[in-house]
Amino acid sequence: MAAVTRLLTRRCLSSAIAPELRPQLSPPYITSSFHTKPNFSLKTLASSGISDGSCASHLCNLLSGPLVSTTCGPLNQLGLRSYSLLSLNDLRDRVPRKQKTRKGRGIGSGKGKTAGRGHKGQKARGSGKLGFEGGQTPLRRRLPKRGFKNPFSLTFQPVGLGKIAYLINKGKIDSSELITMKTLKDTGAIGKQIKDGVRLMARGAEKIKWPIHLEVSRVTVRAKEAVEAAGGSVRRVYYNKLGFRALLTPEWFEKKGRLLPRAARPPPKQRDKVDSIGRLPAPTKPIPFSAEEKEALPC
Repeated sequence: MAAVTRLLTRRCLSSAIAPELRPQLSPPYITSSFHTKPNFSLKTLASSGISDGSCASHLCNLLSGPLVSTTCGPLNQLGLRSYSLLSLNDLRDRVPRKQKTRKGRGIGSGKGKTAGRGHKGQKARGSGKLGFEGGQTPLRRRLPKRGFKNPFSLTFQPVGLGKIAYLINKGKIDSSELITMKTLKDTGAIGKQIKDGVRLMARGAEKIKWPIHLEVSRVTVRAKEAVEAAGGSVRRVYYNKLGFRALLTPEWFEKKGRLLPRAARPPPKQRDKVDSIGRLPAPTKPIPFSAEEKEALPC
């Protein structure tokens, strides 16, 4: 009897009983309505005059009609459809059920009139200035200053002679042509973000065994000596922001229907750090140094 009671609990729906058997299972065995769940318990069976011992046999006699073919197990023996606590029509997404609070929509909402701001005052009328602390010295002024930002600082992207020699050996760079910053960018020797130019470093200088000609923004002393010892040359050229765009991506100007800009002159603070003005479009032949330029070069 305990097994029958566990199967027919209050969680069972009235629709779980086969339609053919509903007239036979009328109250007091099962009591239910449109707004309540079916009530099937021992009390209703006992009140109908059925003892505990004969309860199971009496139910079997009542439910001896046609069975549902789609069910199996103890519920099938009782003529009941199988019922699971998890149904497809009960599945739903985990979305928040709480709606956003609407302020200023009447006193019935609890957030009307002053909308939770209270009466008068700076906070009731609007938001204060960011960083304002009521008149006292704010934190940004209480803390001391530290360091500074140099507006004349320059950022150069480094490239070593060893990497250039590696690309030449792989056939990506033609050593007989002039190696410009566009050549280094197209072959992957440097990254795409060239801010103020390229600095030639002496890393892997022992791998340079043939003459090469380069045009970069800056060059170290050791790198210049290594290139010249192999019979090559290095020229320091100046490009501004627009000049770098015209050098690296000339197709951008063609797409916009614009002409390439003229090369800009270096500012006074950089005139002694460059050898010449950069040429546009990207050159393919090096410019030999004149006798005056060779004398002006730092030793």
